[in-house]
Amino acid sequence: MPRKNSLKTYVEGGYYHIYNRGVEKRNIFLDDRDYKVLLHFLKTYLSPLPPKEDLPQRRPEIGVTPVRIRPIKTVHGVISLLAYCLMPNHFHLLVKQEARDGISRLMNRIGTNYGMYFNKRYERVGPLFQGVYKAVLIDNEAQFLHLSRYIHLNPYEIEGGDFEKLVDYPYSSYGDYLGVRNTGWVKTDEILSYFGSGGSIPGAKAGEDHHSYQSFVEDFKGEYDLTGATLDAPEG
Repeated sequence: MPRKNSLKTYVEGGYYHIYNRGVEKRNIFLDDRDYKVLLHFLKTYLSPLPPKEDLPQRRPEIGVTPVRIRPIKTVHGVISLLAYCLMPNHFHLLVKQEARDGISRLMNRIGTNYGMYFNKRYERVGPLFQGVYKAVLIDNEAQFLHLSRYIHLNPYEIEGGDFEKLVDYPYSSYGDYLGVRNTGWVKTDEILSYFGSGGSIPGAKAGEDHHSYQSFVEDFKGEYDLTGATLDAPEG
């Protein structure tokens, strides 16, 4: 019988929790450079292509007309990244896909390119990730909002249990949600539209009144569960 979430149902306009971890729970990011390489791949594939005239050219041989390098095939407009967090041995993405094959196109590019980079840098062979990435379809607003909170709370323990340090964690989108960064390929508007309007937040407990996304995340102290059992997330 296939493992849970190994068979994926892809729908247009669907929201998904995508995650994976290192084979045998090994670290997939060993230093700052590794994190930045994966972030670079995300930026490359989620950003629109530059105008054709701005693409780099191969250095021409004498008497040969310059030839522009073939552009990378992005998934801009096919999939949107709403939130992310990279941890030493795993990663989480919250995405919306506009086309049925958006997730597979993005993850195949990311997995292949980062795996090749990592193996070359550390002179290793074999798979880097523990099987195929997992993709869970989000089916209600409460789960949608809690997932963004869950993703941004992931670094809590490695930041010494200090909620104030979450915004400074450099490998998540939390800073974009609090306005200290403005990453063009991270789409925060949809989640932030739930806050500051005075309305009730889906899934909020009785008596909770979250006027800001920051309070929605950080007032959850002492109650959050990073095992992610309800979302079938990887162990930390």
